[in-house]
Amino acid sequence: MTNRHGPLRGLGSRILVAAFDGWNDAGEAATTALSALREAGSYEKVWSVDPELYFDYQYTRPAVSYGASGERVLTWPGASLWRPLGDGLPEVWLLSGTEPARAWQGFAAEIVDQALAADITGFVTLGGMMSDVPHTRKVPIHASSDNADIRGESGFERSQYEGPVGILSVLSLAMEGVGVPGLSLWASLPHYTAGQGPSPLGALALITAIGEITGTEPSHGSLDAEGRRWEAAVDAAVAEDEELAAYVGELERARDEWDSPDATGDALAREFERYLRRDGDGPQRP
Repeated sequence: MTNRHGPLRGLGSRILVAAFDGWNDAGEAATTALSALREAGSYEKVWSVDPELYFDYQYTRPAVSYGASGERVLTWPGASLWRPLGDGLPEVWLLSGTEPARAWQGFAAEIVDQALAADITGFVTLGGMMSDVPHTRKVPIHASSDNADIRGESGFERSQYEGPVGILSVLSLAMEGVGVPGLSLWASLPHYTAGQGPSPLGALALITAIGEITGTEPSHGSLDAEGRRWEAAVDAAVAEDEELAAYVGELERARDEWDSPDATGDALAREFERYLRRDGDGPQRP
């Protein structure tokens, strides 16, 4: 991610950051980042959708767990808006949930109404995609925006993708339609780590990017330690497979070329566009 001017004034002082479990969340990088922000900060839930309207429980089932006093508790899929507590500016609000199964236009309309009622001034979506990148290098973040003012201030580009989309694109366009400018942040994750569970390094990279564009210093919580453990586990898996180790070496050389002072930065953008044309704007399909 290359932001030429630091914090983006065009996002205003009340910024909503959104992440959804599902098609847009390879390696659970986006939802892990949002959970870490909420747990490390001070937030209160101010609104939730009615799950009966938007979810197919045979597709996204409720989960049962034990509560603090030992009772069995059902947790239903949904989406919630979280307001930060405190007087700091800018305010970073959070929108987290599961990608809905139906009635996307109604779902987006509800969220837009809540954003307008809360005087949200900027909208940032988080996503994760599987890509040809090595786990031994900094996680690449691709930033884009449909808002001309944000692009002019930041140097970010507008996505040229045309094709199937996830709920993040629907929400971004709905927000832009009512005058709330926004941008998208996507973490590129090594596709060969898909079996290693959630990617704390991807989440860390997204949180760092949020700090850069908002001018805040969000806490990483326990992600630093989790990232070291995750990387050690991947190192061990790669070391046991000579073919995979050779492949990772090739990715490292390619990544170093992209990151060299002579690189233009277009390589990652091209990779992002190839990814979207192949799989839409969600994680790589199995």
